Amino acid sequence: MKTLWLVRHARPLIDTDRCYGRLDMAADAQATRQAAQALHKALLPLRGDLQLWHSPLQRCEQLALDLKALQPDFTATPDTRLLEMNFGHWEGQRWDDIGESAISAWAKNLARHAPGDGESLVQMLQRVSQALDDARRNPSAHVVWICHAGVARCVQWLVQHGQQLPQSHEWTLPAPAYGQWVQIALS
Repeated sequence: MKTLWLVRHARPLIDTDRCYGRLDMAADAQATRQAAQALHKALLPLRGDLQLWHSPLQRCEQLALDLKALQPDFTATPDTRLLEMNFGHWEGQRWDDIGESAISAWAKNLARHAPGDGESLVQMLQRVSQALDDARRNPSAHVVWICHAGVARCVQWLVQHGQQLPQSHEWTLPAPAYGQWVQIALS
């Protein structure tokens, strides 16, 4: 069975009360090393039959490079389709400073509204869907994505609901904790 591993980067070095979708910052180095060691142990039996892709943001690239240091034969390929949502001018702002009315406008039209004039969920779902199609066509039995919470949620939505657009009350999909992963069976 073909499996997609959705691995979330370690905790980024930013206040958790800030919007940081596409902001490019490092992750905690020690937590990244620990995540790489745990992932390496889990992937070791599969190493001959897997592909590793990662978001080009440094918090994901760090984990990919730490994993590659443990297993030099892994090839880590950056893929912009695995980027987190672009929150436009909300990036770096405290959620409280963005304002309830702006967040409510996004929630009312979750799929089509571009928060901060950045990227809409429809746009994000489209690019993640393209990457998911490529993962399904990939000849390897295991595809590993080092990515973000939003990408993990998009994959789960697409696997469960296809191209149907979510309403805000339906967007309750879990994401892996920092440095953790989930496995999704691909058909």
